[in-house]
Amino acid sequence: MKANLFRSDAQHRAELISNVHYTVDLDITGADTFTSRTKVTFESKAGETFFDLIADDFKATLDGTLIDERKLTLSPGPHELIVEATHTYSRTGEGLHKFTDPADDKDYLYTQFEPAMAMRTFACFDQPDLKATYEIAVTAPKRYVVVLDEAVERTDNGDGTATTRTKLDYPLSTYLICVCAGEFERVTDTYTCTDNGKERTIELGLYARASLIPHMDSERLFTQTKDGFDFYHEKFGRTYPFGDKYDQIFCPEYNMGAMEHVGAVTYRDEYVFTSEPTPYRLERRNDTILHEMAHMWFGDLVTMKWWDDLWLNESFATWSAATAQVGIGEYPEAWTTFAAVEKAWAYNQDQLPSTHPIAADAPDIETAEQNFDGITYAKGASVLKQLQAYVGYDEFFAGVRTHFDNHAYSNAEFADLLGALEEASGRDLSDWAQQWLRTTGVSRLRPEISADSFAVVQESDVLRTHRVRVGLYSLDRGSVTRTKQVELDVSGERTEVPELAGVEHDLALVNDDDLTYCLMGLTEEHQRFALEHLGDIEDSLARTLVWSSLWESVRDGFLPARQFVQLVARFARQETHPSVQERLLAQATQAVKQYVADGWRAEGMALLNTAFRGAEPAVVFDRALARLTPDKETVDYFTTLLETSDNQETRWLALTNLIAAGELPVSAAEEEKDSTSEGAVSRLRAQASVDKRWAWDKLVSEDLTNLESRYLMDGLTFTREGLEGLTDEYFRVAPQLWARLSNEMAQRTLEGMYPLWDVSEEAIAKADELLAGDIPAGLRRIISEGQDRAARALRNRAVDAQS
Repeated sequence: MKANLFRSDAQHRAELISNVHYTVDLDITGADTFTSRTKVTFESKAGETFFDLIADDFKATLDGTLIDERKLTLSPGPHELIVEATHTYSRTGEGLHKFTDPADDKDYLYTQFEPAMAMRTFACFDQPDLKATYEIAVTAPKRYVVVLDEAVERTDNGDGTATTRTKLDYPLSTYLICVCAGEFERVTDTYTCTDNGKERTIELGLYARASLIPHMDSERLFTQTKDGFDFYHEKFGRTYPFGDKYDQIFCPEYNMGAMEHVGAVTYRDEYVFTSEPTPYRLERRNDTILHEMAHMWFGDLVTMKWWDDLWLNESFATWSAATAQVGIGEYPEAWTTFAAVEKAWAYNQDQLPSTHPIAADAPDIETAEQNFDGITYAKGASVLKQLQAYVGYDEFFAGVRTHFDNHAYSNAEFADLLGALEEASGRDLSDWAQQWLRTTGVSRLRPEISADSFAVVQESDVLRTHRVRVGLYSLDRGSVTRTKQVELDVSGERTEVPELAGVEHDLALVNDDDLTYCLMGLTEEHQRFALEHLGDIEDSLARTLVWSSLWESVRDGFLPARQFVQLVARFARQETHPSVQERLLAQATQAVKQYVADGWRAEGMALLNTAFRGAEPAVVFDRALARLTPDKETVDYFTTLLETSDNQETRWLALTNLIAAGELPVSAAEEEKDSTSEGAVSRLRAQASVDKRWAWDKLVSEDLTNLESRYLMDGLTFTREGLEGLTDEYFRVAPQLWARLSNEMAQRTLEGMYPLWDVSEEAIAKADELLAGDIPAGLRRIISEGQDRAARALRNRAVDAQS
């Protein structure tokens, strides 16, 4: 069942209702269903509104009188709403999700309520600006461990069940409530800090499935958690603003990276690495830990009023995590990773027809859910980095501390933060905010150089002010190093840089140090130099900026895709930054599958097979190699790997590669000795790689878990073979899937199944036919985005064919 809530209704409700308190009793002893009893006390003005609930059935009373629907007719004064409901456990990660581990048949349950899914578990006013206090009790089988936002009391009921209770005396939005339960195992530690001159101890807990706990690197996780607290306590000017415990729970079949519940942060348990992880995945996990921790202040302590300001939560946490990684020092080149990963995501999203301002209009929850995207996270964080450069590092944090002081435990809007930053920096930021936050699209900055002049040219529908550094680089004794740098404000169509006029150089980067958000162009001469000497650039961030410029040139049709593939094949092995290396392999794979001309694809595949095969680190290159069409040498390589490797994740990818290529029967997946839940979904992917119709039918007609769906779609699109005829089928069933599935599952499924295997004018026309009809806005966005990606691939193939 779909859930939606309109901003106008939420605003009206917030004007009526105040002083909300929830007493929630959950009974999760049922095998397939659970019950909730919710007592809501609140004060109200006279008027009509409703409460939010999605349940199998419910009974509700308002002030002791039975009501048939969710509608509330309110008189002025205090009220008591009591709702008893029965719910089916979720299998999609929305609401209260239940999972049974096939490794040992142990149960695990967890909630995920963002943006408005608390209503799937208990009756509530499910909007961020109606913060409330809570009393929560969970009755569960006695063998279950129950983790809630704050410290708990547990009572043995004497009948094989136990009830766990907690109180939250500070106001909190409904989406930040957490319930985790099951046969979790726990590792503990403590963190000690000074708070207003007194010593304060915060209890730390790490929870995971029993079958995963032996793989948990708890010492590293605790160290990173403590380092994060140290950094944020100093920069934010106040210690952790809630209770004295901070749990982190790794949850199975999680459909997000993580979620910032107060005192009980949940993560996908793929972050407990059962196989050797790539260096980038370790760095990404640390980034996620710091991202969620930043939310404790920005999002949980001070919360947006409505989802229009979602970017304030996510952009700030994304920026904070990279800033913290650099400040802590474990990942001093985190901004290089940011340039390679986050910005590539943002540039991609910002060039789609669905692009929207960072401060996006969100008239309803359905729109807000789709705005959890590269603009809200990555572009917003890029712009915050630009703002920090514009107002100053110390001034930025001073403004943030003022913002926390002004709005602690309440709600705020962007204007509130902007005012605090203006106060701290002494700058008028109104024009800056209009340029960067209320407009769409990405600017292109490029150098224009003559014998006696140097200028930065801005190509954009919106001429923004950019705080940039322009760096000049030269080749000397085999190394390309920076020889001069100037910091300035770029505005208008052309900005002269007299300090660089006539200065000799081989390469000019107009966004040196990556301060601003832009597509960075190179002159033709400098692009030729980069193609020859990219591997000689010493500084990792500068090198990454050149890689990024070349990749965006491929996407825009300025550089033939085969040249990028050749460049990766030549330089990827010597790339020293792990996240950049992993991203380059993925981009080259995308280029050879989607952007090169059909006639060159086999040659490109062969080139990458040779470049990736046997390269170090194997944990990176082997996984990238498995995504290619294998040649004979790769078949032999993977056959040997299956005999020698104990890295289960790599084994599954190698096995799927050989099955998809027809080198092994699909029964080889059944014979693989892996009884874990990861093994179960990996078998689905392996079978889907050859039995496309079977996978398609399961995705279209069955109720799958989010993880089953993800692996089936990966297998379905592992190769292009066997997908004939499914393009027409996709456009036929897309409206049905949108109607049947929840918002989030519909979005993920329709994006993952979009027929990008069919890059043709005919497929683009089929999308036009669907878009010409009367379809929901959310579905329209997905189809238009997929069509745009297909059209870009078609254009780039034509460019590559002419090279």
